[in-house]
Amino acid sequence: MAETVTSKKKKKKEEPAEMSFLSHLDALRGTLFRSAIAVLILSVVAFMNRKLIFDEIILAPKESSFITYKLLCQLGQLLHTPSLCLGNYEINIINLNLSGQFYSHMTISFYAGIILAAPYVLWEFWRFIKPAMYDNEKKHSKGAVTIMSLLFILGVLFSYYVLVPITLNFFGTYSISDQIANQISLSSYISTFTSVTLSVGVVFELPVLIYFLTKIGIVTPEFLRRIRKYMIIIILTIAAIVTPPDVFSQILVSIPLLALYEISIIVSSRIEKKQLSEEL
Repeated sequence: MAETVTSKKKKKKEEPAEMSFLSHLDALRGTLFRSAIAVLILSVVAFMNRKLIFDEIILAPKESSFITYKLLCQLGQLLHTPSLCLGNYEINIINLNLSGQFYSHMTISFYAGIILAAPYVLWEFWRFIKPAMYDNEKKHSKGAVTIMSLLFILGVLFSYYVLVPITLNFFGTYSISDQIANQISLSSYISTFTSVTLSVGVVFELPVLIYFLTKIGIVTPEFLRRIRKYMIIIILTIAAIVTPPDVFSQILVSIPLLALYEISIIVSSRIEKKQLSEEL
């Protein structure tokens, strides 16, 4: 009898505290408000540092002196693959709209605010969902915000130093005729830059997504292993589209994405094993 009472007490301790719908709504509103303020403040900081943001970061990959092109050329020399040396080139960017430069300044500042505030925003949402978790879930989820932040930052950096330069070089210098000169609009450049950077940052969260999908039983390691060959084809196809037509560039882009998928399988397997051991 005493053991039953003790076990009930333990279960009660493990159960998350119940909140009313209005309390949840109020907590979510506070989370969204603080996150929006953080993004706004960092967007203003980015807006005030225009030369750093544009000259040193945003527009840097369009120049052949960018560090990625130098490293690729050195790698090409070591591997005796001249195609990795992309040569001297420059992408000409023009502004077509009267308010184009101001709008681009605002857009980039906002996206910079999102990227810089991402760790804090993730922490805010983690703090919001944490009270609804059981004690064992909190224990197994320690460091989740740090891992998610690191994965997002790694995705952004990988995109900026690998995907963006390769994409810009390929599409910016692609020509169907010598009679047609490429003059890239500012809006097109900004759109390509931001979409590639942010989307890859989100894609790098794949192991975290698989973690939660496995927890709720939607995904299993067996399913991920079964579709592995299809995922490899998809990843190689994406790499072939965004890179110049040489094998080394495609491998350079494919390896991190394939590694992410394999890490996701490992994460899913560990979650499944933990769930089985807890049931036993």
